[in-house]
Parts: sequence; structure tokens; C-alpha cells
Amino acid sequence: MNRRNALRKTALLAGSAVAAPSLFSLLQSCKKQSRLEWTPVFLSEDQARFVSAFVDTLLPRTDTPGALDVKTDIFLDLVFAKTYDAKAQENVVNEIKKFNEECKQRHGKVFADLNMEDRKAVFKSKEAESPKFNPKVWGTAVGEQKPVGFYRSLKSMALWGYFSSEEIGMKHLNYDPVPGEYRGCVPLSEIGNTWSL
Repeated sequence: MNRRNALRKTALLAGSAVAAPSLFSLLQSCKKQSRLEWTPVFLSEDQARFVSAFVDTLLPRTDTPGALDVKTDIFLDLVFAKTYDAKAQENVVNEIKKFNEECKQRHGKVFADLNMEDRKAVFKSKEAESPKFNPKVWGTAVGEQKPVGFYRSLKSMALWGYFSSEEIGMKHLNYDPVPGEYRGCVPLSEIGNTWSL
């Protein structure tokens, strides 16, 4: 590793350490919003409907809460409003518009107005055509990461918001606020759910 890469990774790590508390406070502030009282901070009403439909299609309610139950759509709106600069916000608006125009061309309606089968078909085509994230080794991407596009980026943020929510992290994933001793070789049957961070 050369010095330039080491400095870049150190700066990225430092920036993440500074930004993480702010992003987690945004996630906590979503808890206080009632579903019926929610007014988007950044998104227009139609854009908020798109984001709600997107996260509901990605993570619907099953035997566990869905993305709408833990207010992932509200979280994304706050992330766009409070952490994106004007250029990035404009890009989000343009990409939502583009996504909806593609849905109109293929299915005759904007994404939020599609039935679940059509939404799944849109996701299937977007999944096939969107660039993917590079594989990672110990949390670091292997090779130069090319832009992954709006669909995969929004999907990644929605998953992050969902799994970082208090409801999912504490009630549906294993959660141990004060971990005990290290046990390196434990049978999978003893582990149970995935562990919350």
C-alpha cells in the first residue's frame, strides 16, 4: 500500500467516525414521527410516495416488521435533507423522476401506483442492469469502485436504515449491548439470529 492510499483510507475512516453520530441521531429522530403525521422534509409528496413504495417493495411486512413499519422512508428523507448538498439533492430528484418515467414507459404508471407484481418486475430488471458493489475483504472494497447508480444506492441506504433501526436491531436481531467473552468456535445452532451492530 502506498502512502497516498493510506492517507485516503485514514481520511475516510476519520470522516466516517465524525459523520456516524449525526446519521444515527437522524435515525433516532425518525422514531418520534407518526406515520399519519409525516410530512417530508426534503421530498415532494409524489417523491415521498415513490420512496415509500420503493422501501415497501424491498422490505415488505412479513412475520417481521417491514420498512414502512420502522419508518425507513422517513429516515431516507431526513438523510437527503440533512446530509446531501444541493447537487446531490438535485440528483435524487432527477433520478426519482427518471425511475418513474421508465416505469410509465414499461407499465403505464409511476412506480408508487404499480401493483406489487409490477414493482417486483421493475426491481428484477433494475437488479439485472444496475452495476454492483465490488466484493469486500475485511470491509474494504476490492479494486476501484465504479458508480453503482441510483437503484443500487437507494437500495443500500434503505437496507442500512432498516437494519440500523432500534426496532429491528433490538427486537429481531441478536443484540448484546455489553458483549461477554470471546468464543471463537460456536455451533451455528447456538447463534440463532444475525447479530445487530
